[in-house]
Amino acid sequence: MNNIIKSAFFTRIFDAANLQRWNDQVRPVDLRELDKQAHKMVVAWAIGKFHENDPEFDWIQIIEGGIFEFLERLFVTDLKPPLFHKIRSNPEAYRSLIDLSVEGAQEIFSPTWVEKFRNYLLDFEKPASINRQILNAAHYYTTREEFDIIYRAYPYGYNIENIKNEIDEQIKKYGNLTGLAQIVLDKKLQDFIKLIGQMRFQIRWSQTHRVPRTSVLGHMLIVAMIGYMLSEETGMCRKRKVNNFYTGLFHDLPEALTRDIINPVKRHILEIVHSYEHEEMEKVYALIPHAWRKDIEMFTRNEFSNRIIKNGKIETFDTDIPLEYNKDEFSARDGKLLKGADRLAAFIEADLALKNGINNPHFERAKKGVLRDYQEHGKINGIDFAKIARATE
Repeated sequence: MNNIIKSAFFTRIFDAANLQRWNDQVRPVDLRELDKQAHKMVVAWAIGKFHENDPEFDWIQIIEGGIFEFLERLFVTDLKPPLFHKIRSNPEAYRSLIDLSVEGAQEIFSPTWVEKFRNYLLDFEKPASINRQILNAAHYYTTREEFDIIYRAYPYGYNIENIKNEIDEQIKKYGNLTGLAQIVLDKKLQDFIKLIGQMRFQIRWSQTHRVPRTSVLGHMLIVAMIGYMLSEETGMCRKRKVNNFYTGLFHDLPEALTRDIINPVKRHILEIVHSYEHEEMEKVYALIPHAWRKDIEMFTRNEFSNRIIKNGKIETFDTDIPLEYNKDEFSARDGKLLKGADRLAAFIEADLALKNGINNPHFERAKKGVLRDYQEHGKINGIDFAKIARATE
C-alpha cells in the first residue's frame, strides 16, 4: 500500500453532491456539481476515443486531470465563470486560489499527491496539452447540456443570451479536436451522451428521504474515483488503472434503460434483470462506433468480476488477480475491488444521511449489511474495506 489517500478523501468527494450549479438561474431540476463532473468525464472519454493514436494522448492524464479539476471546483466552491476567468488572468490572484485548493488537498492526499495536484493547477500557464484540451472541451460541452435545460425553462432571463453565446464560443475554440467535431456532427453520439446525462435525474435510494441526495450518474463517478485511487494505492499497472476507472464510471449504465432497481427486489429477479439489461444495451451499442462496443461491454457486463485478456480470450478469477498479470498487455480489470468501492459509496451515503438527521433504521441496517459483506469476503487486493468504512464514520 502506498498511503496516497487519507480517510477524509472518501467523504470529502461527496460534498460535490451538495454543491448546486446555476443557483442564480431558474432551474426546473437540481443541477449539482457531482453530476456535472461525472457527465464531463463521460464526454472526455468519448472525445478521447478519437485521439488514442495521438502521440501526446494519455488516458492517465485524462483521468487524473479530471479528478484534480473536480477537487479544485470542490475546494473553491461556486465561483461564477466570469469571476474565475478574471482571477486566472491575474497570476498572483490565481496562485492565492491555488493555495486555497492545496490546503484542501492536504486533508485528503499524501504530500506527494498534494504536490502533484499543485503542479497540475500551476500548469494552466503553459500551452494546453491534448489531454487538457479534451477535458476543457468536455467541460464546456456538458456545461451547454446543463444550460440547455435552463434556457428552455426561462429564455427571457437577465443576460441569458450572452451566457448562451459565451458557452458556444468556448466550444468553438476546441473545434480543432477531432473527437469534439465528430460528436457535434454525429446525432447518435449526441444521443449516447444525452442518455447518460439523464442519469442525473435517477436518484439513488429513491424510496427513502436522504441528505445529500445522490444520483446514479454522480454515484458512478464516486465509484470510479475510489476505484482509481485504490488502484493507485496498490501499485496497479497503467492499463489496469484505466480499466478500473472507466468500469466504475460506466458500471451502472444499463440503469439508464432499466432504472435503479433496489437490491432487495433485484436479488429475487436477478437473472431476468440481467437478461433484460443485455437486451436493452443493444440500444446503446447502436449509438456508438462499433469499435467501442468491446469497451462498453467490459465496463458494464459482469462489471464486478475480476478478469484479464490472455491470448485474446477473457479469463476470470474468483480471487485477486495474480501479480503476474499486473501488466498492460493483459488489460486486467478488478471488478471485486470496484464492488468494494460500490458498497463503500452506499455505506457513506447511509452514514451521511444519519449524520444529517435522517432518523431511519433502514440506513443503520444498510451500514451493518455492508460491514457484514466486507467481513465475509475479507481484504480485496490487500485493501481492508471494513477498516476504511469505519474510518469514514
